[in-house]
Amino acid sequence: MQTVTLLAFAAVSFVGIATPGPTVLLAMTNGSRFGIRRAAAGMLGAVLSDFVLIGAVAIGLGALLAASEFWFSALKYVGAAYLAFLGVMMLRSKGTIDAALKQGDAAAGGTPFSIALKSFLVAVTNPKGYLFFSAFLPQFIDPTSPQAAQYAVLALVFASLDFVIMFAYAVFGSQAVRFLKTKGALWLERACGGALLALAGSLALYRRATV
Repeated sequence: MQTVTLLAFAAVSFVGIATPGPTVLLAMTNGSRFGIRRAAAGMLGAVLSDFVLIGAVAIGLGALLAASEFWFSALKYVGAAYLAFLGVMMLRSKGTIDAALKQGDAAAGGTPFSIALKSFLVAVTNPKGYLFFSAFLPQFIDPTSPQAAQYAVLALVFASLDFVIMFAYAVFGSQAVRFLKTKGALWLERACGGALLALAGSLALYRRATV
């Protein structure tokens, strides 16, 4: 794979990842609630989902979702419901950020495993991710060369960028909450919850492109 191709892929991926979406919002919220160390677990969960999504596209699952209204809708509504659940939980927050800042342990709001699982599930239940990669990745694949290795390289580049950007969001969240009083910190979490609910609604209304 040529260096120019990888640079172009990285540039487009950076813009796409940096645009606020469910996983980066979770990274920022996790950073504000739990600090960078435990937020890193969520980042690893999201990175794992990158490999799952790209692997699924490489074996044709993205094409299946593009062709099947039933499976696309099933995955879409599961993903929307899970995003809505997370959004509601954040909106109903009653002091979790303040408790996390004071206690700084798992009792303050989630184990590393649960944090990682949330980010992983948010990504793998979003059919837009499969459709995006199905349309996006083939543009950077050379059909005359072995494709498995190319998909692996693209996955590593995308996952690395994803981790770096989520880390930046988590740092922002962890620093922002230090300058906020308890009520302000709660409203930060609730704002993220509202954003997740809005994303859940947009996902529920999202339709496949039809020919």
